[in-house]
Amino acid sequence: MKPLILVTNDDGIFAPGIKALIEVARELGEVVVVAPNSPQSGQGHAITLTEPLRLHKVDVFGDIPAYECSGTPVDCVKLAKQVILKNRKVDLCVSGINHGSNASINIIYSGTMSAAMEASIEGIPSIGFSHLDYSFEADFSAAKHYAKKIIEHTLKEGMGDAKLLNVNIPNLPLTEIKGVKVCRQAEGTWNEEFVESKDPRGQSYYWMTGSFSLHTDDKNTDIWALQNNYISVVPSKHDLTDHHALISVTEMESSVNQS
Repeated sequence: MKPLILVTNDDGIFAPGIKALIEVARELGEVVVVAPNSPQSGQGHAITLTEPLRLHKVDVFGDIPAYECSGTPVDCVKLAKQVILKNRKVDLCVSGINHGSNASINIIYSGTMSAAMEASIEGIPSIGFSHLDYSFEADFSAAKHYAKKIIEHTLKEGMGDAKLLNVNIPNLPLTEIKGVKVCRQAEGTWNEEFVESKDPRGQSYYWMTGSFSLHTDDKNTDIWALQNNYISVVPSKHDLTDHHALISVTEMESSVNQS
């Protein structure tokens, strides 16, 4: 029996990146697609609570069953599991291929990675794929080559102790990519700026812009790997506990309890 692979994304069901990922996944298993009906980049782990969700079957990928969802990427995964697949065992969830980087702190904001993370929370091994090219005409040939290798390995060998992989692929020809590097998430932040302008009624509105600041030049990080022509693979998880700080913060426990 073929493994069941759920494919989703945040760029929308008509994005070239998800088409590229489906072309890979269909060679390795039974594929079901549930993706947003419009771009949902930057939605993070948002879910829809204040309005109904719409789900429609669409004929986009030939014989591959595909559904467009009015909600967020996380909504797509929840509906796929509970409504479309009706709790069938999903062997792997793959999200992407995202147009643009989800390395470093971008994982927090990413709808692509949040969809994969939601699946991992549900106990489904998951991989988020991102390609460092924001263009609608991006060349996904190298990304497809390595996505197939990574998915194939995961279906055969598993992920070890990991449940979620954040994979970022540099915008390079296949011949210039040095290979895969398993690494950690780089420490970095976005330095935001808000550009103010006026609408036709004279009311102010704002566009967010800014630049990325890297806080470390460690060779074991995803940013270093990408800058040096490697594909970065970061084992990730939804547990946001700062385990290194537990001991030091525990001092607060006794102090507050005695006061």
